[in-house]
Amino acid sequence: MTRRVSVFGATGSIGANTLDLIRRAPDDYRVVALTGGRNIAALARDARELRAEVAVTAHEDCLPALREALAGSGVEAAAGEAAICEAAARPADWIMSAIVGAAGLPPGLKALEQGTTLALANKESLVTAGPLLLRTAARHGATILPVDSEHSAIFQALRGERPETVERIIITASGGAFRDWPIERLAEATPEQAATHPNWDMGQRITVDSASMFNKALEVIETKEFFGIDPDRIEVIVHPESLVHALVGHRDGALIAHVGPPDMRHAIGYALSFPDRAELPVERLNLAKIGSLTFRDPEEARYPALGLAREVMRIGGLAGAAFNASKEAALDAFLDERIRFTDMADVVSRVIEIMSAQGLDSAAVDLDTVREADKAARIRAEEAINALQS
Repeated sequence: MTRRVSVFGATGSIGANTLDLIRRAPDDYRVVALTGGRNIAALARDARELRAEVAVTAHEDCLPALREALAGSGVEAAAGEAAICEAAARPADWIMSAIVGAAGLPPGLKALEQGTTLALANKESLVTAGPLLLRTAARHGATILPVDSEHSAIFQALRGERPETVERIIITASGGAFRDWPIERLAEATPEQAATHPNWDMGQRITVDSASMFNKALEVIETKEFFGIDPDRIEVIVHPESLVHALVGHRDGALIAHVGPPDMRHAIGYALSFPDRAELPVERLNLAKIGSLTFRDPEEARYPALGLAREVMRIGGLAGAAFNASKEAALDAFLDERIRFTDMADVVSRVIEIMSAQGLDSAAVDLDTVREADKAARIRAEEAINALQS
């Protein structure tokens, strides 16, 4: 049976890998909507090739170029946040949420309201508004499937297991570009150096977040929200080979690990074919050739983002929204070379400190309050960035 699918964030690395799998089985899927950013050439090419109903760019100033690129194709062109949400409301059996940042939350909620399956690669949705996302899915009978490699691994390791037997969850981290740098050199790191990942082929922002381990900090919060596990039972371990993606520990002492190549098409393909397992074009590991796997504890001084994630989970409420917004603002400032690599954690810490005193823990988590906290955190972050520059 042909399934209707939409891909939000189609021109990013997750979106491109999703479309790669869809192209390999063209008779199995009918593409409803594709969305992207400023890469209009790629968005239009994919929409034409896959015969999408609509292609949407997030940037309204790009609409004329998109319309021109799609002229005569029969594919509708649209732009802006409202158009993305409208596309998310179009009937589809499966929707990939791969928009980067807090911008992925509104269309994700709109998709869940139609009771569909949401493949969630946008970790910020759970970090900023986990309770809201899960409530919306439950209310409309929708399904959320995790697409982060770590959370897909946890999800797979938990299948067939009773939640009450879970003693701990361990998520692995490559350690990023600077895992072996002397700590005193981190302040000198450039955006170009931070954007080089030792194992994964990802976009610039997530690769820099991997180097700072803010990406893993988001994933720790996401684990708590999605799987409902106590934060004290969530562990992070540095695993340079990036072959073990997560482990689930049970009360009998057993650890169930998910092992696979560092290829996002595994997690995407698992969600795309769930509850079945489809054949996927990923590397088959030769364990004898690999020889050994290594693990080590993350250094607190090297990765202060992990400690900040613990504080965010302790506070609760809108702390996740403030954390994510200030992280995004600090990342922008680092990429623009306004602050140092090591300043990013200081900016986020300052924002959380200021806003937690204003009642982050007691506010209701809905779309309006999340947006307000996001806006306020960005303002506070800019103040902290300016203070570091003065």
